[in-house]
Amino acid sequence: MWMITKVFLLQILAFLLLGSGLHCHASTRRFNFVVREASYRRLCSTKNILTVNGQFPGPTIYAKKGETIIVDVYNRGKENVTIHWHGVRMPRYPWTDGPEYVTQCPIKPGSKFSQKIPNAEVPIILGEWWKTDVNAVRDAAVATGSAPNVSDSFLINGQPGDLHPCSKSDTFKLKVDDGKTYLLRIINAALQDILFFSIAKHKMIVVGTDGSYIKPLTQDYITISPGQTFDVLLKADQRPNHYYMAAKAYSSGQGIDYDNTTTTAIVQYSGNYTPSSLPSFPHLPGHNDTNASVNFTGSLRSLANSEHPCNVPLSMSTKLVYTISVNTFPLVDNSCAGPNGTRMGASINSISYESPTIDILEAYYYNMTEYIPLEYQTPGKGTEVKVLEYNSTVEIVFQGTNLVAGTDHPMHLHGYSFYVVGWGFGNFDKNRDPQRYNLVDPPLQNTIAVPKNGWTAIRFRASNPGVWFMHCHLERHLTWGMDTAFIVKNGKHSEAQMLPPPSDMPPC
Repeated sequence: MWMITKVFLLQILAFLLLGSGLHCHASTRRFNFVVREASYRRLCSTKNILTVNGQFPGPTIYAKKGETIIVDVYNRGKENVTIHWHGVRMPRYPWTDGPEYVTQCPIKPGSKFSQKIPNAEVPIILGEWWKTDVNAVRDAAVATGSAPNVSDSFLINGQPGDLHPCSKSDTFKLKVDDGKTYLLRIINAALQDILFFSIAKHKMIVVGTDGSYIKPLTQDYITISPGQTFDVLLKADQRPNHYYMAAKAYSSGQGIDYDNTTTTAIVQYSGNYTPSSLPSFPHLPGHNDTNASVNFTGSLRSLANSEHPCNVPLSMSTKLVYTISVNTFPLVDNSCAGPNGTRMGASINSISYESPTIDILEAYYYNMTEYIPLEYQTPGKGTEVKVLEYNSTVEIVFQGTNLVAGTDHPMHLHGYSFYVVGWGFGNFDKNRDPQRYNLVDPPLQNTIAVPKNGWTAIRFRASNPGVWFMHCHLERHLTWGMDTAFIVKNGKHSEAQMLPPPSDMPPC
């Protein structure tokens, strides 16, 4: 499943939704994305990376509410690629969601695929940088059965920041005017780490997450999982000067290697003044401060008003409990580099996902009967798929475990947003814990970090027919098999059924 990661390695684009209160006429606009290698220099060394249109970070698409965006993706690289539009719901149209062998086969080198998408937005991208070729990092981890090497630095808008060698002149600078308020759209596009993020001497007012409004929450820091987004208001209300914004890893697992570097950018006030010789630095929680992480995520609340109602399902037709675990697989000759000569793995309900050789969506669509093909009913090779009736109300309890290495797991569901109705430490108690659910104003998200050795409960209505991938957003866990998929059946009426596939679906 490493093809999915190439989206995040590219850090390809941001959607910026403009004028959501305007009366916009529906229109269609088209963009060309040429995926190709380009040479970039970071941390005193140069290497080729996969880019879109040669840019890193990649191009931004500015869209108005109601527009349809079509992106023609040309693969001019050396390997198969897919592009996943993270957090975009794709109503009734899973064909261009992107995960390989789930909703499509990959776009082969020299091929093209046109993807029709709606919109989302993010202008500040947190990422990671490896000095070596990331494909070599992946291949070494797969070959040895060990965890992949950690990154050499984190990034803010493609730059490590001036705490790193050969990086000072290119450090990202956010120029602000005294007294003005700025809306920061922040996404964690890192592959392997949940991050703490803060701005020196400035409060942040968090007003949205994963494309949904929340009650304004004033914070000194945020915790942001891979794939997660936050909308943050920053008021330039301090003495004109230079101030660091910074991000570093939150890593709760004991004995697990992590990137212990800090990436920085600078908030730079306009005007005539002599800045301090060293910008003020923000306070960030300790790398293993679980309380700091859950205190932030547990404070998020939906607006739940007349304009933005909270439609959390109250009567559930489908209840699921998914244990999420890091595992090891024994080998006869103890030849791997995992613990005690084993190979690292991960699972949902003790099934480690294996990618099929054809994509599940096409297999399901072209065998549209009461039952899905036998290959996907019986997970003999670990291709686990759950069938949901259209418009069913679903509750999932993610239960973390302490097998091999207890840690946080940012779980992401394609095609849907869900209400996070509860969480806690230890084992979920089906009699006691639901009584403490927040069914009044839970946050609406598409990625949520399940706390270390704890549980998280989510609810959603299965009203988007198609095949939808669900996985841990820590790339090593996804690669090891902490993945599954849902098939949501068609409803009875035409507007409750999947649209037909595009004519240029990539072949397997």
